[in-house]
Amino acid sequence: MPDTHPNSPANPADPTEALIRVLDRWQRQRIIVVGDFMLDRYVYGSAERLSPDAPVPVMRAEREQYSPGGASNVCLDLCALGCDVSCIGVVGSDPAADRLRQALADAGCDVSGLIASPDRPTTVKHNFVGLAQHRHPQKMFRVDEESTDPLPPDTAKALRDHAAEIIADAAVLCIEDYNKGVVDEPSAQGLIALAREANVPVLVDPAAIKDYAKYRGATCLTPNRTEAAAATGISVPDSGPDADADLTATRAATQAMAESLVESLNLDAIVLTLDKHGALLLEKGQAPRTVPTEARSVYDVTGAGDMVLAMLAGAIANGTSWHTAVELANCAAGLEVEKFGCVPIELSEVLLSLLRRRHQHMGKLREIDALLPELAAYRKQGKSIAFTNGCFDILHAGHVAFLRSARQAGDLLVVAVNSDDSIRRLKGPDRPVNEQADRVMVLSELESVDYVIVFNEDTPEKLLEAIRPNALIKGGDYTRNQVVGGDLVESWGGKVVLVNLIEGRSTTNIIQTITASR
Repeated sequence: MPDTHPNSPANPADPTEALIRVLDRWQRQRIIVVGDFMLDRYVYGSAERLSPDAPVPVMRAEREQYSPGGASNVCLDLCALGCDVSCIGVVGSDPAADRLRQALADAGCDVSGLIASPDRPTTVKHNFVGLAQHRHPQKMFRVDEESTDPLPPDTAKALRDHAAEIIADAAVLCIEDYNKGVVDEPSAQGLIALAREANVPVLVDPAAIKDYAKYRGATCLTPNRTEAAAATGISVPDSGPDADADLTATRAATQAMAESLVESLNLDAIVLTLDKHGALLLEKGQAPRTVPTEARSVYDVTGAGDMVLAMLAGAIANGTSWHTAVELANCAAGLEVEKFGCVPIELSEVLLSLLRRRHQHMGKLREIDALLPELAAYRKQGKSIAFTNGCFDILHAGHVAFLRSARQAGDLLVVAVNSDDSIRRLKGPDRPVNEQADRVMVLSELESVDYVIVFNEDTPEKLLEAIRPNALIKGGDYTRNQVVGGDLVESWGGKVVLVNLIEGRSTTNIIQTITASR
């Protein structure tokens, strides 16, 4: 499926444009997630002293928190990305299973495929987090409650039978394997064969094991470099004094890992994640491609791998190329590492990040068809839109002060600028002094201005109806009754804001002063 959209402006020089088009036409798709479903329990408290009977801290428990973990993280990520999710896995017959099912159901997941097994407990990771001397909380230790025994034959059959019932409605099957006994070789091969027969891609986040044979025939694997090294026996060279040589050797080793896995497992593709360096994509029969990621100010890799798998699945389900899917996955994972812990990244957050990236590339001037989707993405993040309009012919201190105040009325400021023809109709044949392109360029350099749009009508009412700002800002030389479009903005719950102007600062005064000095 081509990555195009009829309403998106053509801008082939912008590498993010194709990604934005994908998200602009994103459709809900059914994704099946099979794997090791877990529950994370966090016990928080104070650790102010050592035990008298052993050299260990004593933590006084104060509160606890539960959250889905393991394969559940992928499910929550997919829900945040606007996908319909079916969960297939094993839980115990215990209160932890009830908590896990409820949390996933609350997020919108279908949990009918979580089979209760009386022979094993729900996997629970008990994390104990202590705060000492009013410093940052620190995880002190973890206790795992789990069984890694192979599933009983009847339970394994129940999982495969449930997958067979729903595979026809799925766009992608994800396998999230933590080597807890759910995804053994017979189960993995059975699921892969089932999906292949239904023409459903199979994406696997493999366990940290040395033998990947059970994943043979999958569509794509998403190991990190350390996992791939263990599975292939190909190690990354140790760093030495020659940085360029080390980088070349590392790239060669990474490529060799990818080639080995694609060939030996008969994969269509592999996405080998490289931590802060992005990912290596290798499709069968094609040259490898490194897809970089953006540098991030905060770095916590918890949940990044789950986010990669989720976005890859959602993108492939929406018909993208592998390269486009990896670019989107890198963007989503980059947002994930900016947050502490496993926090699902909403599709609108990914779109917003791409729009900001494009903003840097394109500048601030927009046509209305390009502006509206961008503003919609900001609104989904709870941002408010401020709007003002004017000629801004000779930009002066009064304009700058006014625009600073206008920006304070919202999270974003859209400035609508009269076209040259519009100004001539309003102010006469000698105006504007500065033509449209120059006025737009100067306004775009102001920090207070987020977007600039040019309109040719005598009033901005048509733009107001399309943009529907939360605030319309005009100068204090107007009264409320004189503000064109004020009633419109108030009709949808917006407000009209009148800003005091700096006395004596106006384009007309500047022109008169220049004329008088001749």
